[in-house]
Amino acid sequence: MIKEIAVGIVIAAVIFLALQGVNLLPLLLLGALGYLLYNLSGLKVLNKGFQGQASPSTGRITFADIGGQENAKKEIREALEFVRDSSTARQLGIRPLKGILLVGPPGTGKTLLAKAAAAYTGASFIAAAGSEFVEMYAGVGAQRIRELFHQARELARQNNRKNATIFIDEIDVLGGKRGQHTGHLEYDQTLNQLLVEMDGITASDEFRILLIGATNRVDLLDEALLRPGRFDRIIHVDLPDKDGRLQILRLHTANKPLAADVNLESIARQTFGFSGAHLESLANEAAILAFREREKKLRQEHFLEAIDKVMLGEKMDRQPNEDELRRIAVHEIGHALVSERIRPGSVSTVTIIPRGGALGYVREVPEADSYLQTRRQLEERIQLLVAGSIAEEILFQSRSTGASNDFLEAAQLAKKMVYAGMSELGIVDPDSLPRQLLHKAVAQILQTQEELVRGELQDKVEVICCVSKELLQEEKLSGERLRQLIAGGDKPQPLERAQLA
Repeated sequence: MIKEIAVGIVIAAVIFLALQGVNLLPLLLLGALGYLLYNLSGLKVLNKGFQGQASPSTGRITFADIGGQENAKKEIREALEFVRDSSTARQLGIRPLKGILLVGPPGTGKTLLAKAAAAYTGASFIAAAGSEFVEMYAGVGAQRIRELFHQARELARQNNRKNATIFIDEIDVLGGKRGQHTGHLEYDQTLNQLLVEMDGITASDEFRILLIGATNRVDLLDEALLRPGRFDRIIHVDLPDKDGRLQILRLHTANKPLAADVNLESIARQTFGFSGAHLESLANEAAILAFREREKKLRQEHFLEAIDKVMLGEKMDRQPNEDELRRIAVHEIGHALVSERIRPGSVSTVTIIPRGGALGYVREVPEADSYLQTRRQLEERIQLLVAGSIAEEILFQSRSTGASNDFLEAAQLAKKMVYAGMSELGIVDPDSLPRQLLHKAVAQILQTQEELVRGELQDKVEVICCVSKELLQEEKLSGERLRQLIAGGDKPQPLERAQLA
């Protein structure tokens, strides 16, 4: 803000002096010289940002400290063997790898893998972020790239090592496709300098430099950066499966006292879609909950509560009124009943305690990690999503806005079915499919599934009323208690429709 005001004052002063007939040429030359000196001094200050430090020999991150990424670790170790055993690689005519690109969602351990790679080869390690290279000053980014590689070599020399590893996180910021920034060529100059530096990494160098980049948007990178000879290996670092999540949980709970009832395998099964960062936060939140309760050990209920907190956020202070709570209870029970019909034993928790942006929710236990979906699975998922609003409609003769997110997800699944050739339209081309025809196909899928759920829940009105009463009293039901109530054992006096309405 101050800079903009100063520029405005200078411009106004120049215009005023020009109107007074003052010769502005000396002033303009003096201003240009000052601006040039300012940029040069700024360049020196900016370049001080890369102060790489070698990790100590003890306490360094190793591949054994990283769980859930066995395939990625295997690929990286194989690539790094050429660096560790350079003499054998040279005899076989193998060119040392210049770059490894780690691609995957945030929080999956790309930075940890880069640090482990440096430890595996005994290399000095220096890290930077892609955003550090792009500035408004022309040439600053390119100068920073040169400085980064220079510091990597100096770091290796200081530590008496022959190898250095450079890690650039979010490399898509500086490695994006050239020509996209028409009014500002700083991005292109920075990328060009990086390409030149990577071409200059040769086997005859005194110090061998390995560049490791990380991104979750590989589609944005320039093709010249991805070609062999620069990034020789592209390694996908995906979300961990159940076994991987179990390994990560064991690593993050190794320093925590666990009670006898803690079942990490059960927790791993309930955290489908969690990254390593999510699981680390889960273990930490469980420990915080135990600390709040002055407990000496972490119990299973602490982990289950932590799953909800990581997924949805902290509990809300604002509470819905009684009428809203009754509607929320019926809505969530509708979801739970259909979930139990689709896959018995799938419900882990039903609650009407507001948390994050959700006024209530049903947490399911995934049966197994799956990467393909059949038509039946998609239809059943749609049935589960619309069940809450159908239950409201049956008991209250109206729906509420609480089902908006459910409807959005259901519509996306129906659209996926159309694009996958699972609708009456058969195989279609998404790009040429008319919008009206797509809307008609999606609406037909949703309407069919709604009718199926409506017929199912109309026969279970008494069960909905029965479970609603206990859920309103307890605010939270376990899956075991829900199934007991559905089966008719020890069930309370059900609420009448009039009481619900």
